[in-house]
Amino acid sequence: MPELVVLTEQLLAPVPGGTGRYTRELAAALAATAPEGWVVSGVAARHRNARGAEVDGLAGSRMLPLPRRGLTLAWEYGVPLWPGGDVVHAPTPLAPATARRGGVLVVTVHDTVPFTHAETLTPRGAAWHRAVIKRAARKADAIVVPTDTVAAELAEHAPGPARVHVVGHGVPDVLRTPPSAEAVASVVAAHRLPETYVLAVGTVEPRKGLDVLIAAMADPGAPDLPLVVVGPTGWGGVDLRALAAQHGLPPGRLRVLGPLTDTELAVVLHRATVLAAPSRAEGFGLPVLEAMAVGVPVVHSDAPALVEVAGGAGVAALREDPADLARALTSVVDSPERAAAMVDRGRTRAATFTWAHAAESVWRLHLRLLTEKRAR
Repeated sequence: MPELVVLTEQLLAPVPGGTGRYTRELAAALAATAPEGWVVSGVAARHRNARGAEVDGLAGSRMLPLPRRGLTLAWEYGVPLWPGGDVVHAPTPLAPATARRGGVLVVTVHDTVPFTHAETLTPRGAAWHRAVIKRAARKADAIVVPTDTVAAELAEHAPGPARVHVVGHGVPDVLRTPPSAEAVASVVAAHRLPETYVLAVGTVEPRKGLDVLIAAMADPGAPDLPLVVVGPTGWGGVDLRALAAQHGLPPGRLRVLGPLTDTELAVVLHRATVLAAPSRAEGFGLPVLEAMAVGVPVVHSDAPALVEVAGGAGVAALREDPADLARALTSVVDSPERAAAMVDRGRTRAATFTWAHAAESVWRLHLRLLTEKRAR
């Protein structure tokens, strides 16, 4: 029986982040849309407890003989350790150096931040990503990117013979579906959610521009609303409360909720007045898509990928410009008519992005590549 292996190691990372959501959602969708006779399995490095890498619908979850650091080094230095299967999809650049004979290797590259905004990553992380992305461009059978923006930037910074295919992300059903009254009551009480608020979702790290957002919320031109931030703490020592004090944003106007379950996030997202996405750089921007899908107006930075994903349904603000971000947020909050029109456009835009469509596109790519290899 032919097998597609999805590398699920990102699900076991200390901070899985947006690439962790991508890994889980795409793997589940690939299993749900598998052609007749195919099996889809998950493979990760060796861990004492790998339950976090289990994904609904996968036929099984295996561990390779090396721990995460050993596996990373082995593949970094070209050790030919194939994770099994006829075709392999790496949802991040952590991938084998090359496909085994007769096999297919496809790697997802989420962004070109290691090339364009290396200062927003650790030096080690930026260098590693540049090296493995360049290798994938040379050695993989194909690369999947989430936007035309990343495809163009990849051609500039990491050209190679690997085919590049644009496949967008999707929105999980748990976020699209309005939460129950019981869930709303529970989450509102547990997190003391205000009635109205500006929401930001993402890992708390320099690239996300949350320092700019806090400065914007303290600007006299900003809407007089609380700021709610959802997401785990990443690298870089971004202290949101210290930034709020520095810019004069009263403590009562900042709520830092940390990481939430999808059920909790659904409540927080559905109740938001407006979503702010002030990133310095992105490859896609899942929170923008998710907010549009549930009917929340979006203000995003002018990072090209965010502009592409929003497709004109959001309001763009200049990066690194708190005053312009404050103006953009106020223009939405103070105009219910404008906000309602943005919601309509956002829902229409988001409806074109689904995980099922993403999985079907990935399956077509893998099957075509496998057929071509077998015909040689």
